[in-house]
Order: sequence, then C-alpha cells, then structure tokens
Amino acid sequence: MIDEKRLEQFFVEMVKIYSPSGGERKLADYVKNHLQKLGLEVKEDNTGEKTGGNAGNIIAYLPGKNKDGPTILFTAHLDRVEPGENIEPVQGDGIFRSKGETILAADDISGIAPIFEALYTIKDQGLDHYPVQLVFTVSEEVGLLGAKNLEEGTLKADFGYAFDSNGPVGNIIIKGPTHNSIKVKIKGKASHAGVSPEEGINAIKVASVALAEIEQGRIDSETTSNIGTIKGGKARNVVPDEVEMAGEVRSHDPEKLSGETEKMENIFRKAAEKYGAKLEFEAENLYPSFEFSAEEEVVKRCKKALEKLGKEANLLASGGGSDANIFNGKGVPTLNLATGMEKAHSTDEYIPFSDLVDLSKLIVNILRD
Repeated sequence: MIDEKRLEQFFVEMVKIYSPSGGERKLADYVKNHLQKLGLEVKEDNTGEKTGGNAGNIIAYLPGKNKDGPTILFTAHLDRVEPGENIEPVQGDGIFRSKGETILAADDISGIAPIFEALYTIKDQGLDHYPVQLVFTVSEEVGLLGAKNLEEGTLKADFGYAFDSNGPVGNIIIKGPTHNSIKVKIKGKASHAGVSPEEGINAIKVASVALAEIEQGRIDSETTSNIGTIKGGKARNVVPDEVEMAGEVRSHDPEKLSGETEKMENIFRKAAEKYGAKLEFEAENLYPSFEFSAEEEVVKRCKKALEKLGKEANLLASGGGSDANIFNGKGVPTLNLATGMEKAHSTDEYIPFSDLVDLSKLIVNILRD
C-alpha cells in the first residue's frame, strides 16, 4: 500500500532543505508545492511577519471522499534546531543517520514525510477517507510560536494528531505538562570590594541564599523546577550590584505549577528583603497542560488504527511541551504521537526507516476508519 521508495525520497529531500526557526521559507515552499499537487486547498498565514521569520504556517484542507464523519487534524513543524545545514542523510541497516557533524532533522521531517506519503497513497489508490486539515507550523523549536500565532478560527478539526515525539510508532502522549518560564533579576548596590565592601549589597550573595533554599529538580511525580542560567558581576574587585537568572517550573497539575512558582518567588523576595536588595520576578505561562483517558475518541481511533498494523498502543505522559499543548488549548483535542526518531537535538539523532513506513500506514488507517 505504501510506496517506500517515494517515502524515502520525501524524507531525504526534506532533511537536506535548511529550515532553521525563522528561516523556513524553502521548506515551506516545498510543502506548499506538494500539497497543491495533491489538490488540497492551501494557504499560508502571516505568522512570519509577527515573529520576524520569512515564512508563515502552512494550512491545508482536503474534503472527505465518500466518508461522513469527523474532520481530523494532522500537524508537524517545519523548523529544526542547529546544526541543521548541509545535512547528509545516510542509511545503514535500515536506520537513517547524519553523515557529518549535524543533526538529522528527523525532528520533525519524520512527521512531515509520512503525512505526504499517506496522502499520496490515498490519492493514487482512490481510497475513501474522512476530511483532513493539515497545519505545518513554523518556529516550534523556539517557543511553539507558529502554533501560538494561528489566527482565531483557523482550526476546523474535531480532533487531531501531532507527529513530534520520540520513540517507536505506537507511543502516544496522552498527558503533557503546563510550563512557566521564570526570569529573575536581583538588584543590589555596587562598591569597591577592598575599600568599602560594607557599603555594597552583593546581588550574587542574595541569589545564592535564595538558591540554597529553592527546591530544584523533580519536585514530585507531576512537577519539576529548574534555574538554568545565572549571570552577574562586573569585576573581581567590585561588589556585584546585579544578577539575572532564568529558569522554569513544569507540572501536569496547574495548581501545583502556580504553587511552586509562588514558592520560588517568595524565597527570592525574602532573601532580597533580608539584604536590602530589590527583586524583579517574572513568570510567563508558555503553554497549557492536557490529559486524555483511554476511552476518549481521539485515543480510541489511534489505538484501533495501530491494531490494524499489529501494534499495541503505549499510552504515556511527557515532561515536555509540543504544538499539541497549544492545539489542545485552542479547543482541538490533540495527541502527540511518536515518529520513531531518537536522540533528537543531537548529532547522534537517528530513525529506523521502518518507523517512517509504519507511521505512513498509521495515518492512512486513522483517516479511513
């Protein structure tokens, strides 16, 4: 049913197209060209103008053929992390890797290529199918910006599937966390460290007192906390008057997220007050959480499609965010499905070709039953 040679060609061609966050133009044009060949209604939104990129989200629609039922969303992202230029994909023992000192960009070409192959298979074989909406987002890797900037009313699907998780085909992310980004600035007072240190307020000391008290790492089974960067000070002989830190809190429980964020702020504030420093604390929610039971339609349809492939569904929780979080927040129940990719965001990234084949078949099955 699946044309494996064509699927391989799609994958190889697209990983070679340099498509960094904000610079997705060439890949966006490639995607638009194939969608138009397939006869889909295709448009590009103005997200690039909003984010400073050179391309917008690609949105397409294919009416159902002889099928009354739900409109199903499929989504994958166009951008990749660095180093992602001049990729040379090689295949050995059925596994694709990068030949050089680059990523492979299976994240997220391993989502796009199977969507293409599934649609070409349906068209070439004249198969009945449900209506499908496609959304290929930009700037996912730098804060899910493409999904966040979709205009109100763009999404028309009843439920959907994002193809952007690691592991073998059959892994289904049914639970994802909500995430607060944290920015902290402590303002002390500069003075000469050798002549008049008592006149200064050491911002680094204030930060260290707070950090010693803040619980970091895994807080509980649903919650994590981390201060990831810290910078401050001007010279070894100057009492540092400013420190900036960046961190995050994630949780599957929005109340725990709020509570842990508030606890962190209070600890920083208490330390600042103790030493007479000033505190600026900013928390921004980057995306909402989601959770599905095994009995919900979006899960049951995927499980049934997997059964036709002879595969069992593996229902999982994730500690990371994806476009699925945003689409759920916009009212479209969306799962994040594994594509087979492993070690994404590293030069050791790889993917078995068999997973690309299985995912193509899975997409056809979802669309047809």
